[in-house]
Amino acid sequence: MLISAPHLKDFFKRSVIFLVEHNENGTVGFVLNRPLKFKADEIIEGFPEFGARTLIGGPVQTDLVNFIHKAGDIIEDTYHIADGIYWGGNFESLKELIRTGKADPDDFLFFLGYAGWSPDQLNSEIINNAWFVTTPLADDIFKHSPEHLWHDILKRMGGEYSLISTFPEDPSVN
Repeated sequence: MLISAPHLKDFFKRSVIFLVEHNENGTVGFVLNRPLKFKADEIIEGFPEFGARTLIGGPVQTDLVNFIHKAGDIIEDTYHIADGIYWGGNFESLKELIRTGKADPDDFLFFLGYAGWSPDQLNSEIINNAWFVTTPLADDIFKHSPEHLWHDILKRMGGEYSLISTFPEDPSVN
């Protein structure tokens, strides 16, 4: 998981990103603390009514919908990320599980877009102190109130990170 340094601005200001892929081809992740007011069924055409939350996953391909979930054992073609957490899967299979009441909306997050880095780009940004790296907890990923996620994770990391968590968003008004 990536936690943005306080000096990052624009889209990544105070972002928390769950990485789902990191290899020689690059890195893909989803921003966990940019919720939308719409549920998945309100923005995905032909999708059954389902109260799962939707977030802005990143600035890349914002017309693309991805999802992470805890239902890897019942959805075909999922990609296992970590203990009990999966990425994607067969969309028609998911829709059928929703229609039959076998999918829990709290076990899913949908993302418009994603955060992506070319090979070695993210490593360079980490070396230049743009990101802090930590191991995520499942509660971080599926947290229902993500507006304090940046602060909460930094505080939990302790030490200098706990101090960083107290930095005001705009130091000029401090």
